[in-house]
Amino acid sequence: MNNLLRVTIMSLIPLLSASASADAPKAAAPSADDSLHALSAKAIDGKNVSLADYKGKVLLIVNTASECGFTGQYAGLEALYAKYKDKGLVVLGFPSNDFRQEPGSGEEIAKFCKVRYGVTFPLFEKGPVSGAGASPVFKFLSRKHGDPKWNFYKYLVGKNGQVIAQFSSRVSPDSGELTSAIDAALR
Repeated sequence: MNNLLRVTIMSLIPLLSASASADAPKAAAPSADDSLHALSAKAIDGKNVSLADYKGKVLLIVNTASECGFTGQYAGLEALYAKYKDKGLVVLGFPSNDFRQEPGSGEEIAKFCKVRYGVTFPLFEKGPVSGAGASPVFKFLSRKHGDPKWNFYKYLVGKNGQVIAQFSSRVSPDSGELTSAIDAALR
């Protein structure tokens, strides 16, 4: 190809790209159902829970595991729940064995959490939280914020059912970073 033709083609590429972008259909605005509130999940006791029940609440959704180095965060999550539940925060625990540290059954997990850490916040059925097999809840959470990198990865969801932020496993429930974000979301 000669240089003149190459230069001409190269100069047309931005114009063609701009034209294609202008003609492309615009993405639809999110619908009222495009929120976490449109989903449901099974509680650890097997009952179906509509996440619409949490409209108007701020949610801290955490993938949990009973045999992880971060398992002690259950106590911090329970303390956070006790401190903020009357202000509109609900902590939701989703046990998962994605990282090979939650071998127990739902009944065993519920008993462990209650006896060892006094957990009173809602727990859900054990299931996948990452990859193609992730539950619909975690597919929604990770759509813009990525899959959990490890157990006790946290997603903060606003009153409107949209993810506000995510926090790594290393961010403890009592960290200023997390509590500041919760305070802001509750306003």
